[in-house]
Amino acid sequence: MRSVRIGVDTGGTFTDVVAVDEQTGEILTTKTPSTPANPADGFLAGIAKLSELDGGGGFDVGGIVHGTTVATNQLLEDRISGLGFITTEGFEFILEIARQSVPDGYGNSYFWVKPPRIVPVHHVRTVGGRLNHLGAEVRPFSEEQAVEAARWFRAKGINAIGVCFLHSYANPEHERRMREVLWREHPEAVISLSSDVLREYREYERSVTTLVDAAVKPAMRGYLANLSTRLGRPFSVMKSNGGILSAREVVNQPITTVLSGPAAGALGAALIASTAGHESVITLDGGGTSTDVAVVIDGEPSITTEGTIGRYPCKIPMIDIVTVGAGGGSVAWISPEGTLKVGPRSAGADPGPICYGRGGTEVTVTDAHVFLGRVPPHLLGGEIPLDAGAARAGIEALADKLGLTPERTATGILEISAFNQSNAIRQLTVKRGLDVRDFPLVTFGGSGPLLACRLIDILGLPSVVVPRDPGNVSAFGLLTVDVKNDYVRTYVTRDLSLGKAAEIFDDLEHQAAEALEREGFADPVHIRSADLRYYGQGYEVRVPAPAGEIDAEWRAQVVERFHEAHEKLYGYAYRDDPRHAVEWVNLRVSGVGPITRPALRPLDKPGAGATSVRAVHFDETRDTPIHQRAALGPGATVSGPAVIEEYGSTIPIHPGFTATVDAYGNVEVKRD
Repeated sequence: MRSVRIGVDTGGTFTDVVAVDEQTGEILTTKTPSTPANPADGFLAGIAKLSELDGGGGFDVGGIVHGTTVATNQLLEDRISGLGFITTEGFEFILEIARQSVPDGYGNSYFWVKPPRIVPVHHVRTVGGRLNHLGAEVRPFSEEQAVEAARWFRAKGINAIGVCFLHSYANPEHERRMREVLWREHPEAVISLSSDVLREYREYERSVTTLVDAAVKPAMRGYLANLSTRLGRPFSVMKSNGGILSAREVVNQPITTVLSGPAAGALGAALIASTAGHESVITLDGGGTSTDVAVVIDGEPSITTEGTIGRYPCKIPMIDIVTVGAGGGSVAWISPEGTLKVGPRSAGADPGPICYGRGGTEVTVTDAHVFLGRVPPHLLGGEIPLDAGAARAGIEALADKLGLTPERTATGILEISAFNQSNAIRQLTVKRGLDVRDFPLVTFGGSGPLLACRLIDILGLPSVVVPRDPGNVSAFGLLTVDVKNDYVRTYVTRDLSLGKAAEIFDDLEHQAAEALEREGFADPVHIRSADLRYYGQGYEVRVPAPAGEIDAEWRAQVVERFHEAHEKLYGYAYRDDPRHAVEWVNLRVSGVGPITRPALRPLDKPGAGATSVRAVHFDETRDTPIHQRAALGPGATVSGPAVIEEYGSTIPIHPGFTATVDAYGNVEVKRD
């Protein structure tokens, strides 16, 4: 019986499963429709299907890693209710005050109306007691008010509660006493403390991050408990920071999973690209509901703590990903002004596009591809037949309303979708000072490769790389990541005390070691970093900090790295200007338990598969060669117009483009 590690990525439309043979490195992949009502059903169906694919002999499973969208979807769909907030007396309006900045697109804040807060003000309770910014007690904690608040929440039936006291990042004592009161007075409460979730200053962001953790904790605990019971074995969960953690640990910090699936895709694509000789790339994960974009530089995806999920800022470390509602299920609709729009609303997996034949009535991006002949009349090798006639009827009805030909309408839907994706890419490149023309695009996911040629033209990309089994790259990425936990402590100073810095790093590394020891790692790796800024600036730049003794040389090295990073980001630095002192803000440690990554094997020779012909519309409708990807060996070239099909995805090659297969089986598309 073969020993395998399994990755399961639950998406909005499909659940992807990948198994890697731990002895031979052989990779098995499959997909099954997602089950939004209970994602655990699709998870288990995918693993059962994988076993059947191997002849039903079964596996000796060495480990299972799961990428989940349970927390993400709850936030994106704004399904938050029954949430309470406890904060310091006098600060009950911290969520209403928020920040003075307004979203892009609102040049004047007069035209912008603040959305409802994550917790309405009538569900906020305050407790007396005060700490200063160094953590020293100014006023004692009020046990009486704490008991009163706990009993009020119990009487109201509010069981998910976030606690964020002023300056608790410097001293968590008052928050811990509040938790003890809640345990005693309101035993059913699910509690999140800001000093556990994010020991970092900035009260508004810390409050919202803590409340997001509390909001998703009940759903995540229920889902993971149900899945663990049905699976009958332990498993790990992908985190937003590019690491994994056991399910039993991640239930205590569910906010760390809010970009679980997209993070795995970026990491898997980074490994595939670097193996093929592309160290710095843009990754694009196109699914049924959304498209996720990330930037990889020197083999590592960019990390941020300034991310948002939906409308909620989340200051946890996460891979810097921009998500747009541009997937295969994105709905085409007509605005009140009579113009064609695409997304962000999606038909999802149920009912899905019109061509699925499951009751969908709205035209989607997938329907446009089917109408134009750019995808086959079935998905997953014939498992999901597509109703091309229904797609045609839907496109024709929409075309009549717009006064356009059906071909023009379908092409317009795809053009809008391509521009939606290109705008997400620009957010991560042009807005961060990167030239998009310097980066190949690695595109994957079921719908990711479908617009490859248009993105090359729109953005001026040098090429697009489509990995083997593109629909399963996120699931594969789950098997390439280490166990990882992040820890942070705010320490704002212009005169860094080496002794204090050493004390903080020692404490953070001790916490990391304890957590990784519970995961079975006796000799973990500790990665240090620090957030610095010029005195007077409002935001910081994070730079890596060396391991080893913390001395004057160590401090100088970190400061020089900050100058270099600031100059790279903003075009200037103040190295030798005493008027602009460097201020230290946060010290960080990432605890890493390294795993053995699967080795990507070169493609030996082409497999089976015949070339056929189908009517496909690009600039005109004509009989077009349809290539089976399995039949394309290393060095094979395909000139457009053509279509390359495989089990999980399709690559339309437009006229004027050529696709080449590299040594590892990746398809690289370039303009002639």
